[in-house]
Amino acid sequence: MIIKLEHTAAYSSKPRRSEDAAPRRGLERVRRLLAAAAMLACLAGCHRPPDEARLRAAIDRVAQAAEAADVGGVTAPLSEDFDGNHGELDRRALGNLVRVFRLRHERIGVTMGPVEIEARGERRVARVTVTLTGGGGLLPDQAGIYRIESAWRVEDGDWHCYAATWERAM
Repeated sequence: MIIKLEHTAAYSSKPRRSEDAAPRRGLERVRRLLAAAAMLACLAGCHRPPDEARLRAAIDRVAQAAEAADVGGVTAPLSEDFDGNHGELDRRALGNLVRVFRLRHERIGVTMGPVEIEARGERRVARVTVTLTGGGGLLPDQAGIYRIESAWRVEDGDWHCYAATWERAM
């Protein structure tokens, strides 16, 4: 009697691959991709926006704070040695000016034109034309257009205005 053995995986001397190996490899690839994506997201989150974008954001926050009569929001980006209009106003006096304007008017309007930013070494100079309005009714009782030039520097990682000049344009 001759017994014939069939060559099957059960009788083979080769190591068997698990039938689950392919899905495991796929899961491992997905895990690696997710880990790489998470690392890239962390790196992107740590990246700071360019200086000009951060400065523009600071200027926008000041305008929004002025409209809301938020004295702290207006004075927060001003440096401790802020000089307004060549000695006319310091940081505290500018905050008081916002308070007085708010007491006189129910609403404050701030409309900014385009902001021009010029780099001067580590510092920046921003120029903008701003229309300020105040009133309590449908139309403002008072309005003024001002050309403002402000000088900014980085302090503790944030842009702070250390000097500003303004003149009435109309």
